[in-house]
Amino acid sequence: WHPGDLAIMGGFRMGELFWGGFAQRARVRGDWLVALPEKLTPLRAMAIGTAGLTSMLAVIALEQHGLVPASGEILVTGAAGGVGSVAVALLSALGFRVTAVTGRRETHGYLKRLGAEKILDRAAFAAQPQKPLLPARYAGAIDSVGGATLANILASLSYGGSVAATGLVSGRELSTTVIPFLLRGINLLGIEATNCPMPKREMAWQRLAQDLPMGLLDNMTSVVPLAKVPEIGQLILRGKVQGRVVVDVNA
Repeated sequence: WHPGDLAIMGGFRMGELFWGGFAQRARVRGDWLVALPEKLTPLRAMAIGTAGLTSMLAVIALEQHGLVPASGEILVTGAAGGVGSVAVALLSALGFRVTAVTGRRETHGYLKRLGAEKILDRAAFAAQPQKPLLPARYAGAIDSVGGATLANILASLSYGGSVAATGLVSGRELSTTVIPFLLRGINLLGIEATNCPMPKREMAWQRLAQDLPMGLLDNMTSVVPLAKVPEIGQLILRGKVQGRVVVDVNA
């Protein structure tokens, strides 16, 4: 399938950069493509995008490490962003109790509508933890922030808990200790969507079509014309955009 009038961004695969340039159509290698699941329209597939695929891969990784709704509270950082929004919607739809972390008070209503039960201020996670072990509060987490936030999550996981690390918004450095791994048997799971093996990628897209509530996806998605890209790009870089943005290159 091809996305027709929807924007195709550039990509990075196997150490090489491939330009998309917001083209209406692009010729790519067939073995890079995943068939569009029957339940998804091209617009919804573009709204999910790499961020949504990353969220689904993170949920699958947590499930594979034993996480179930009965396990306890799940934390999602950067919750109003692309990865976070889809993660909150997915986890909530699957029956998990989701706590969203954001620094934007204006997104609280939005996150509640996606299914977050509780919302925490990101400032609570911004400083390095003062102890190697903090009270065990979370059964799992999906973290797109990294840095001190990830260090705090690792110190706060319950026994056998897992965190899926998807990003480094606050920095690439991680200062922590091995104590939570040794005394609580926790797991730090790296999530990578660019070179993900095709069987795993296909499974994730099928799960997205099955498990992601399409009404919530539609509500978190805005469609903008090509001329708006510079403006939207600046807003994204400043953390002022919530949810997903699809570019209509013909508008």
